[in-house]
Amino acid sequence: MGYELVKIGFAKNERVFSALKRLGFSMKKAQNLCDKGRILGSSARTLAKNELFSGELFMTHYVCYPKGLEPVFETDDFAVFDKPSGICSHPNGRNSPYNMYDEIWHLYGREACVAHRLDAETSGLLLVAKTKNSAKELKALFEERKVLKSYLALVRGDLRSAGLRQFCADDEFFGKLEFLSDFKGFVIDKSMSLGELAGHTRQKMQINPKGKRAVTLLRILEFLENSTLVECYPLTGRQHQIRLHLHSVGHTILGDPLYNLEKSDIERILDNKMREPERVAKTGAKRLMLHAKGLVFDFKGQHYEIFSAKEF
Repeated sequence: MGYELVKIGFAKNERVFSALKRLGFSMKKAQNLCDKGRILGSSARTLAKNELFSGELFMTHYVCYPKGLEPVFETDDFAVFDKPSGICSHPNGRNSPYNMYDEIWHLYGREACVAHRLDAETSGLLLVAKTKNSAKELKALFEERKVLKSYLALVRGDLRSAGLRQFCADDEFFGKLEFLSDFKGFVIDKSMSLGELAGHTRQKMQINPKGKRAVTLLRILEFLENSTLVECYPLTGRQHQIRLHLHSVGHTILGDPLYNLEKSDIERILDNKMREPERVAKTGAKRLMLHAKGLVFDFKGQHYEIFSAKEF
């Protein structure tokens, strides 16, 4: 799985990027491949773009191994997948396990890409752009906060005890978001920044008044035994925003592998060294109980309201 070496030709005592241009790569593509360490010699040594080299040239090329996951909705410009928990949105390293790009590139070619990201353990709707042009436009919608995203989260305890602030649209920030005119629920408005490194692959976030503003709306749906099912609307797109906001008010999402755990336990989960019964005992669930439920947006004159048929 993941990246494999593919022979692309020979260099004849010439700079590597010049050899790539001679082999048909554009200057931009040649430099990009070299800068990313994807051009190697016959000894599997990474070659620098300005290095003089003679011999066989190889490129690391991502080989797709699809499992048949199909979109739940698609147009000529984009597709929406209902991503299962435990699958990365992107390839993760040279020996990447199965991820969404195994399906995306298999179905739509190498120009297709995700328009936003979901954490590996977060399940639910993932919007995929099929072309470079649609990618640019769709990513801009997310950056400009023109996509309404909704999530389901199952959190520890009774969320009513958190003393959450009732939502009020007086803030100028909210005045720009028309859909909030009749929203009834709660708001967590806490700025965030990067926190400590957790394990080998994850960066924890932290509440920081000097960080970037992060706003999450919440609507309580159901009280269960020792837990609360809540609907979340992240109005800003910070990393781990919903997870950190709920943790910050004392109601961590069940199954969260980063927040509310000791560093040693975090590392064991991330390294797949903690057995499922122990993880359930420590976190309340065998996976992060966060599901991307809905996407609402306008694109090319059409209005889209797409919802997952699943919960967790």
